[in-house]
Amino acid sequence: MLMAAADVVADVVEDVVANMVVRAAGPADAAVLSRLCAAHAAHEHIRHEGEGHAERLAQALQTHRLRIWLGLMGGEPVGYASTTLDFSTLDAQSFVHLDCLYLEPGARGLGLGRALMATVAQYARDIGARQLQWQTPVWNGQAVGFYDALGACRLDKCRYTLAV
Repeated sequence: MLMAAADVVADVVEDVVANMVVRAAGPADAAVLSRLCAAHAAHEHIRHEGEGHAERLAQALQTHRLRIWLGLMGGEPVGYASTTLDFSTLDAQSFVHLDCLYLEPGARGLGLGRALMATVAQYARDIGARQLQWQTPVWNGQAVGFYDALGACRLDKCRYTLAV
């Protein structure tokens, strides 16, 4: 009986993994990305300027200022990872800045976040970056635990923004 239950769980996990896809996003994905960004902003309790957002994303994707990968389950977009290329003055080297990693609540804990991170890390290696850097809100224990489990090095810093 226990073996049969384990087989059922293994089949379910295999089906979930088989239904996961990570693919590069392009300008044509801007509307769905804007919807995911709005959900991400709501999750983090930050303001989201919806007007013109999809158009600005499309332009940034078109000019390659921004790289985004969509995470899909069953063909439906349920998350994304976005990056920009930056430069560390202290290291005197380029690094990839992971600006956002977001999964809808129902897509969390199934391996899609790891798949998105692996894709971003491979991109960083492919372009010769030596590091991937990001931040997450300290109150987001699920994200902190996820990043710790990846083996990422946690830095104690405060993040600031200043309107200009």
